[in-house]
Amino acid sequence: MGSVKQLEDLKAGWAALAEGDMDKLASFYADDMIFVLPGQNDVLEGRAAFRSALDGIGQALPPGFEIKDLRYCQGDNEITNIVEFTSDKLPEGSQCAVLFKFGDDDLITEERWFIDTEQWKAAF
Repeated sequence: MGSVKQLEDLKAGWAALAEGDMDKLASFYADDMIFVLPGQNDVLEGRAAFRSALDGIGQALPPGFEIKDLRYCQGDNEITNIVEFTSDKLPEGSQCAVLFKFGDDDLITEERWFIDTEQWKAAF
């Protein structure tokens, strides 16, 4: 199972995102991490690239995006979040899954989103 620290850090990361504290959010990631969002043409590699991309996070999320609930499913050095959300064009809500993999130092080494890409595109 994932460690207590991994779970606590992941919850703190979501809180940092909600607060707009992108430096704090990036601090939970390893230097050589990767980020994958389906439908993108490339993979973000490295914490520096990830941190830079966070400045434009508003453009990557549908207008009015709001997380309504997060569920945490723990595995060996990984946690999958089930993210329930709403947005302007999805007022009834939807959900997606986000996989976080952790290294030996409990830093996130991979973040991978699993979304309905057609629904996601239609939400913009």
